[in-house]
Amino acid sequence: MTSCKASGCTFDKSDHILRQATAVRERQDRDVTDAYYELIDSADPRGERFAASEHVVSTWGSTMQNAAPVSALLVRALERCSPRDDSRISRVVVDLLGPVPVTDRLWVNARVERPGTRIELVAAEMTAPGPDGTPRPVAKATAWRFQHTDTDELHFTPAEPLPPVAEGRRRIAEAGSDQTYIQSLDWRWLNDILNSVQAQCWARPLVDLVAGESMTPTQQLFAVADIANGMGTRLDPTEWTFLNTDLAVHIHRLPEGQWVGVRSENHYGTDGVGISRGTLFDEVGAVAAIQQAQLVRRRPAPDVPG
Repeated sequence: MTSCKASGCTFDKSDHILRQATAVRERQDRDVTDAYYELIDSADPRGERFAASEHVVSTWGSTMQNAAPVSALLVRALERCSPRDDSRISRVVVDLLGPVPVTDRLWVNARVERPGTRIELVAAEMTAPGPDGTPRPVAKATAWRFQHTDTDELHFTPAEPLPPVAEGRRRIAEAGSDQTYIQSLDWRWLNDILNSVQAQCWARPLVDLVAGESMTPTQQLFAVADIANGMGTRLDPTEWTFLNTDLAVHIHRLPEGQWVGVRSENHYGTDGVGISRGTLFDEVGAVAAIQQAQLVRRRPAPDVPG
């Protein structure tokens, strides 16, 4: 093992998400950090240490992070672990081991678990303080890294491309909302997601992943990918929770450009288990498939004063 430090519902869901969005401001006008994370210490023996900003905050709770920035930061670690010019990540599975706290004490490290010339398995882990203050794992990721070769003549995908970004519907709520992950994205909705079997949209981050760094194409993809879980749901989030415990992304072509397109659908069983399944796009066409497991629960009824 080679080790390396890393780095039947009337609810309008699109309106719910977009009502949370603040007016888009130019970066120089922002009074908050223009990145999901700041690198605090690259030489910490526990791994690179990061501080999370307001932009990572989940819609499920103000003290926990959305899975998209978490997964993108883990992908950054995977890419930087013993990198090779002749290979790239083909598949990433991220497991969320519990709520990831919004804190300035996040450590990320990575290692090569299965070295090889054509195929490698790379793993990354994020740790953060638990309830007692002791650091513990909160998320982990594994990636298959494949050596590339020219197969341009074979390029094919059966996925229908998304309508162009210019056809998307952009709605901006009034300024003044608290900063969360939802507000960190520029959204373009392509259909009536509540009344469609498959939800479709374009999105791009308005902030960097790590302050002072440009995102790679794969990091950019993962900074958006997790929205497939929420945008594909037909459930009213004021009545139900549908937290995903993972995301698995298979990338058949590296994305190009800033925009990430998502087409997703949800499947619900009879015992509180669901699946979100979708396709990820760039403006050229499909680039990846995504699937997520969901824990589906009805929210408790609010207490009514007697």
